[in-house]
Amino acid sequence: MSDTVTIKFKPKQVTKNLLSVLSDRGKEVIIRRYGLGDKIEKMTLESIGKKYGITRERVRQIENHSIAQIKKSKEFAKEKPTFDQLKDYLDSLGGIVSEEDILNHISKDQSIRNHIHFFMVIEDRFTKEKEDADFKHRWHVDKELANKIHLSLKKLYNSLGDDELVLEGDLINSFLEYIKDISDKYKRDEILRRWLSLSKKISKNPLGEWGKTQSPNVSAKGMRDYAFLVIRKHGSPIHFREVAKAISQYFNKKAHVATTHNELIKDPRFVLVGRGLYALTEWGYLSGVVKDVIKKIIEKNGPLPKDKIIEKVLKERYVKENTIVVNLQNPQYFRRDRENKYHIAEAK
Repeated sequence: MSDTVTIKFKPKQVTKNLLSVLSDRGKEVIIRRYGLGDKIEKMTLESIGKKYGITRERVRQIENHSIAQIKKSKEFAKEKPTFDQLKDYLDSLGGIVSEEDILNHISKDQSIRNHIHFFMVIEDRFTKEKEDADFKHRWHVDKELANKIHLSLKKLYNSLGDDELVLEGDLINSFLEYIKDISDKYKRDEILRRWLSLSKKISKNPLGEWGKTQSPNVSAKGMRDYAFLVIRKHGSPIHFREVAKAISQYFNKKAHVATTHNELIKDPRFVLVGRGLYALTEWGYLSGVVKDVIKKIIEKNGPLPKDKIIEKVLKERYVKENTIVVNLQNPQYFRRDRENKYHIAEAK
């Protein structure tokens, strides 16, 4: 589906017809309140009240009375095909859609968007749910469907780990598990993505991976978070120079090589596994320099011959075999027994 839709009615003409049943004062208040005139900025109750020298509450009364007049009028009844078309369009977008999303799809022109918003306000078949801690401003034409989507998005959020990242396809598959009983006509990727975007607690990072919005893996705020996402996307140890380059490429952030290296050293999420090569701690790499890695291997496995130690260290570090041998030969840290197995040297 394209980003915009060609609507078959003329919004400004429809508005003109609807407002024709109002007094001059009522018409002016509605025009200013919803940005339906030459000025597209919507005015607050307070600012309209100041203009007319009346209270905020009086402006609200005029607004409500004017909308009630419109809804009782013959002009409103005549525009039923307009509202039918708008309802069908909202339903085609998924039945429950964020306010920004539906208006963006209809037009990029703010003036036209204002008129469409006004139509949804005055037509009872459209229900607005105000933004809250979980969801954005949204409109729906089916209360039961809306409730199911709200509940399913909350369940999906609760199923995610705090810093877990999920590919979009996998997240959509998980989401589908919670909405099995919803009509198949809605089970299209573009609608499912639109429903996911309703949530304020689930979102995706610049690399297209989804997770909890509050996670630094999703709402990356600094060089360390950017570096984590870059290395994770790379999938294997990577040089800090390449990390800096990728940060600039993916996030459009200037990443100095020295600064990037400095941040990687400080953060426990990263492990230095070779000359300038960094991996993620979550991948299971042991921390520390080569002698520390050897110690941890012996502590875990008991005394081992040289070839076994070299084999295990090379799974943890991108170093030359000779570097491992040199460390093993240091009697301050290791000793070799009669079976040519290495032990951790006892502290003197």
